[in-house]
Amino acid sequence: MLRSNLSKNIEAGCDEAGRGCLAGPVVAAAVILPKKYRNNMLNDSKILPKNKREKLDNIIKKDCLAYSIGIATPNEIDNINILNASILAMHRAISKLKTIPELLLIDGNQFKAYTNIPHKCIVKGDSKFMNIAAASILAKTYRDAIMKKLDSNLPYYHWKENKGYPTIKHRNSIAKYGISKYHRKSFQLLKK
Repeated sequence: MLRSNLSKNIEAGCDEAGRGCLAGPVVAAAVILPKKYRNNMLNDSKILPKNKREKLDNIIKKDCLAYSIGIATPNEIDNINILNASILAMHRAISKLKTIPELLLIDGNQFKAYTNIPHKCIVKGDSKFMNIAAASILAKTYRDAIMKKLDSNLPYYHWKENKGYPTIKHRNSIAKYGISKYHRKSFQLLKK
């Protein structure tokens, strides 16, 4: 059972999607849910089927006090590495929140302090706290929509299906067609 809050503060849950992909941006979301919020469908986006994620995306946006999305591009990922780009995307999401949180709950074990808002890193936080799970869903559905749009221009990479992750089909397409401007050149795009 996921917890609603860690403290009595206004909390924003933060998570990212697309960290392990070979192509596309890394997308982060920040979500502030009402105190004692409950939704039994909420869980880590990675274990929810697509139709449930999409349904929850709408519910979260309707129920939350505030949410926002932040993106780091493939070029930024190549320039500052995926960890720093993930944190940058989270900072961008936090900066766009209409309500200023008093505490940030970050999925994972690494984060760089954001201005004067305290934070707590929580390993597997998307399976422990409602607001982090909500952020994981919004980040995933937003990123999936980006990759679906990119797929319409470059269908031979099969991004509509693989979302840029390193599947055999995706790697075979890279070997056959080369890389696109959306690929992360600092990643190992082909197996050695």
